Amino acid sequence: MAFRWGILGLGNIARSFATGLKSVAGAELVAVGSRSQEKAEKFGDEHGAARRYGSYQDLANDPDIDAIYVATPHSLHFEDALLSLNAGKATLVEKPFTLNEEQSSALVQTSREQNVFLMEAMWTRFTPIMGKLRELVKDGAIGELRLVEADFGFRAGLNPEGRLFNPELGGGALLDVGVYTISLASMLLGAPTAVTGLAHLGETGVDEQSAMLLSYAKGELAVLSTAIRTNTVHEANIYGTEGRIRVDSPWWIPKSMTLHRNGKDAEVIDLGYEGNGYNYQAVEVEKCVREGRIESEIMPHHETLSIMKTTDTLRAQWGLKYPQE
Repeated sequence: MAFRWGILGLGNIARSFATGLKSVAGAELVAVGSRSQEKAEKFGDEHGAARRYGSYQDLANDPDIDAIYVATPHSLHFEDALLSLNAGKATLVEKPFTLNEEQSSALVQTSREQNVFLMEAMWTRFTPIMGKLRELVKDGAIGELRLVEADFGFRAGLNPEGRLFNPELGGGALLDVGVYTISLASMLLGAPTAVTGLAHLGETGVDEQSAMLLSYAKGELAVLSTAIRTNTVHEANIYGTEGRIRVDSPWWIPKSMTLHRNGKDAEVIDLGYEGNGYNYQAVEVEKCVREGRIESEIMPHHETLSIMKTTDTLRAQWGLKYPQE
């Protein structure tokens, strides 16, 4: 039986997800929802969705949808995910999960009260290389883990009204791409015991670039950087007592990595990926829903909350508060 998807919010990230679904056996995009009927019709034509709704509520009310992917701007994730959950739909929420930990906690509570699946769409975590990376670290391939380094920065043209620079839309590098680096550190090291960082706030008041330092219970460190006005190399390096791993650029959609064990030749691990990479998280959602689970072991609720707590801590240090907070 096909697993039936709906997409709420029809911007660029929704297009990527819809494209990814085409690589998932048994997945079907049955409905899309927008605040504009015209936009819903156009998106439906492009991606083969038979049902096109001019309101999010109508999409959520469709009885033939198994899961909804929330692809609206950051500032709307909370209310749109809540709408989906309250309609009883398994819900995949594009990262960042919400603007802050308080909103995220409310969604998790609703998921548990309604007994409905909920997951943050940290799509890169589900790729084959990331699965292999977790396996290597867990098995002690590089000894005891000590240090994680990762960057994600790009140069965007300044548009004060666009989602990257507009505070009302949750703009800034941290929530857009910095969250990838924090999630990587979380995946490998867990919740930090201390968080600090410095940021440059641009003319619109959002963080245009930042450097972050996270520490952990056994003295491990994560050194992270992010930007929306500066191009960076998009590489991740994981260091242990017996070796290191370099995840090749761009590490957030990785095809390969190199394992360096002390005293041994380097080992290149190339696993590639199917589709455009967004398909793997869709597979995880379907698996969990069919098993009757309300969260994923790979991207569990407690970890999403910890990541949001870290971003809250950093923004408080930088004096970055969004108008709706």
